[in-house]
Amino acid sequence: MISTLLVANRGEIACRIFRTCRERGIATVAVFSDADAGALHVREADTAVRLPGAAPADTYLRGDLIVKAALAAGADAVHPGYGFLSENAEFARAVLDAGLVWVGPPPEAIEAMASKTRAKELMAAAGVPLLAPVDPASATEADLPLLLKAAAGGGGRGMRVVRQHADVEDELAAASAEARSAFGDGEVFAEPYVERGRHVEVQILADAHGTVWALGTRDCSLQRRHQKVIEESPAPGLTAGLRTTLTDAALAAARAVEYRGAGTVEFLISPAGRAYFLEMNTRLQVEHPVTEEVFGLDLVALQLALAEGAKLPPEPPAPRGHAVEARLYAEDPARGWAPQPGRVHELTLRGAGGDRLADRPRLRVDAGYGPGDSVGVHYDSMLAKVVAWAPTRADAVRLLADALRRARVHGPLTNRELLVRSLRHPEFIAGEADTGFYERHIDTLTEGKDDGGARHVAVAAALADAVRRGHPVGGWRNLPSRPQTKTYGEHEVRYHRTRDGFRVEDDAVRAVAVAPDRVTLEVEGVLRHFEVAEYGSGRHDGDSASGYVYVDGPTASYRLRAHPRFTDPRTATAPGSLLAPMPGTVVRIADGIGEGGAVTAGQPLVWLEAMKMEHRIVSPASGTLTALHAVPGSQVEVGALLAVVTDVSQGDI
Repeated sequence: MISTLLVANRGEIACRIFRTCRERGIATVAVFSDADAGALHVREADTAVRLPGAAPADTYLRGDLIVKAALAAGADAVHPGYGFLSENAEFARAVLDAGLVWVGPPPEAIEAMASKTRAKELMAAAGVPLLAPVDPASATEADLPLLLKAAAGGGGRGMRVVRQHADVEDELAAASAEARSAFGDGEVFAEPYVERGRHVEVQILADAHGTVWALGTRDCSLQRRHQKVIEESPAPGLTAGLRTTLTDAALAAARAVEYRGAGTVEFLISPAGRAYFLEMNTRLQVEHPVTEEVFGLDLVALQLALAEGAKLPPEPPAPRGHAVEARLYAEDPARGWAPQPGRVHELTLRGAGGDRLADRPRLRVDAGYGPGDSVGVHYDSMLAKVVAWAPTRADAVRLLADALRRARVHGPLTNRELLVRSLRHPEFIAGEADTGFYERHIDTLTEGKDDGGARHVAVAAALADAVRRGHPVGGWRNLPSRPQTKTYGEHEVRYHRTRDGFRVEDDAVRAVAVAPDRVTLEVEGVLRHFEVAEYGSGRHDGDSASGYVYVDGPTASYRLRAHPRFTDPRTATAPGSLLAPMPGTVVRIADGIGEGGAVTAGQPLVWLEAMKMEHRIVSPASGTLTALHAVPGSQVEVGALLAVVTDVSQGDI
């Protein structure tokens, strides 16, 4: 029996595993890097052990330190979560060799599926349908588009879609470098890229007594940078024959490697309805909650029970209803999904809740951050997973979209608005979305709100600010002849304080009630309520939330920059300056460039790595590289000057 469990992970998944442990009476141990010393998963564990350093390679990827931590804390079992060492066979062996229980599949099964190239060989022998591999060195125009993939690891790292033959060599080198950095293995292979394909997977669960469950299907087609954003179960629109094909193939894959524990077999579904094996994840998936909600199971509890030697019933429970999950990230989808570090001030989702066995709609939130926590640059930027269950798909989708719309998310910029728009998009509602969804629709999904709401939100923010600054209404008699002004985003608000309240210089808006945190406006005869919050008193001290006001309105939420009355000349930058869009590490500089050299518009100059993603900084115009400050391996803060490009025809750009 497991009495004390160490979770070799961080963030949301560590918190989620601890929750099940508390329900089962199992003591918990966290590990943490220096950057995570005050993190939520550390606060929720019974005990915690420090892993000195901040970078993953020095902390959460150090299997030797984690095994020592487990022994030092008196743990008798280790759960790897997902990511980091969760699919590392040598780590699993080290745990077992230390006399600890490994909550995962046998090391041999992990090893068999660790290399995607080796896994495909095994699956071909088991009769599982596959895409034919392509040798990138001899690929021709006829082989395009190609998908380059890292042989080891997952999470979208080391993956590239290549559509131009001239790009194959450079993209292959970039994919290999990213894979080597992430997984310590630079092997990359290529296969045909299926346009308009769907990503569908099957959750499996196997015991040590020969029973293997296939727990339905999940559709994970909505992806950015080959990482999933919205998932659902069951996958919509599959024929009965295709569901059988997927289930049979998943069971064959599990039995081929004598699998134990929880795992996932992933497939690509072509527009013609043909299924192709992609890979097998020998761990718990990020999106496992949708399966739990549909089947009424706790997969982590089952993992623990199977690690203790329990036997599964012959058949799994019957599925009920539909579940949809959205991943809330601290990122800016409109700027290439750039991660947004900073302090989380509030993260509150309001919606239905209830018993998993009941038939009424319910909402579930698995969070890795709480108020006061900071999103750093070293790890994934996912704040929380929000899951809705309902008897029908339409009800689950509607509940999730509404819960995200009503959420109070204050701090770094997030993808919340993108998620709401995605869930309400006709293509998704019809169950017809594929892996190219964001590539086709990102511009319309991230365009500014055009309902005029931002203007009303700015008015609410300005009036709340006036009260917050200690200017009570009615305490004086002289009426000022000039209005007060305040600018939020692109909107300048002009208002007068009167003995009866506030008068806005907008005939369509009337201030009905004003408090520091709540404003009611009458807009063209309709009352609208706005909740207003401001943190940091307008400071700009490296916290991305400072200097912003957050307004949650009746139809949407806004994060508006509060502009000072006068511009600080110290914030000015020279024309042509390329600034770091986020804190991160300079991974590399483009080959052959240097100060005084010529560059072309769109040419990648500097690569930054932040929050498990690689970001290219490109030249905005053709000209001369007049300064290059970026140094490979150096850490840079947001706004750091990386380079300066001068347009030879127009002067500084």
